Amino acid sequence: MRLNRFRCTVAPFAWDRKRERRGSPPTSAGNREHPTAVRLTMTTIGIIGAGHIGSQVARAAIGAGYDVVIANSRGPETLADLVAELGPKARAATATDAATAADVAVVTVPFKAYASIPAEPLAGKIVIDTNNYYWERDGHVPALDAGRDTVSGMLQKHLPTSRVAKGFNHITAAQITTDGRPAGSSDRRALATSSDFDDAAQLVTDLYEQLGFDTVNVGPLAASWRVERDQPAYVARQTRDELIANLAKAERQVAVA
Repeated sequence: MRLNRFRCTVAPFAWDRKRERRGSPPTSAGNREHPTAVRLTMTTIGIIGAGHIGSQVARAAIGAGYDVVIANSRGPETLADLVAELGPKARAATATDAATAADVAVVTVPFKAYASIPAEPLAGKIVIDTNNYYWERDGHVPALDAGRDTVSGMLQKHLPTSRVAKGFNHITAAQITTDGRPAGSSDRRALATSSDFDDAAQLVTDLYEQLGFDTVNVGPLAASWRVERDQPAYVARQTRDELIANLAKAERQVAVA
């Protein structure tokens, strides 16, 4: 199986600079505003997955003043050292308990395990998805290989009553806590988000801002492939303008047998 590239010509990426100046994400036909959409005031972030990204998001979140409930696949007792490092604002739990405790959840497990994420306790909640598809690790997924779906789109289908937003998927783990800069810095790094729900995209935007990053909203989850593996924006350190340019250069990869 090989990967062919094609340039997306149906819906090229375009950033609405008027909305950028107003601080709002661009709208699109694929984006929906939740009936009770408001700026979410959250206190607890539930993190499902305690690997490199999950652990660093936990450190960053606690540094920003949030409580963290973190889970992995091996059980809370295996997270004792991490929780001791994180301090009194963190505790370990099962995935179900972390999802239940969360005001907002972060799913940061290998993509092949996304179907194990508990759906019921995440109902009605915003879920930030950090995942990327690595067929070498995850096995081939026909819908992704053929360009019919996206990683976060598949998580949204698995969590139909949640509001999924892409986040933290194109930055290396260590840089989550080292690359933030004050607003207005000329070299401030930008990160992307994507969601079918405007309030979910806005929450990620607000969280990025707290951690020292600008945001570019890619649009609905159907467009989130633009910031995934092997695309120009993936793990590049880039300003907002550079990220917008890299998103426009993205070419969809399709596997051909």
